[in-house]
Amino acid sequence: MKPGIHPNYREVVFQDLTSGFAFLTRSTVNTRENITWEDGKEYPLVKVEVSSQSHPFYTGKQAVSTTAGRVEKFKNRYARGGK
Repeated sequence: MKPGIHPNYREVVFQDLTSGFAFLTRSTVNTRENITWEDGKEYPLVKVEVSSQSHPFYTGKQAVSTTAGRVEKFKNRYARGGK
């Protein structure tokens, strides 16, 4: 690999602002804040608004919409009366 052309790949803490959930992973994202993690070390902090702990799809709070009901409603509305 050529030196000086690759981004700084390091451990970073991502924190969900909605639920307070935080996880440690590796990333190249630039940050301005730091946080002391559970192991006592200080890591760069990235604040996110949605994570797997707060997204409706992953929490099971997502409203499931079925297309079958909409199709039937469309057919009933625009059905021709002639036989």
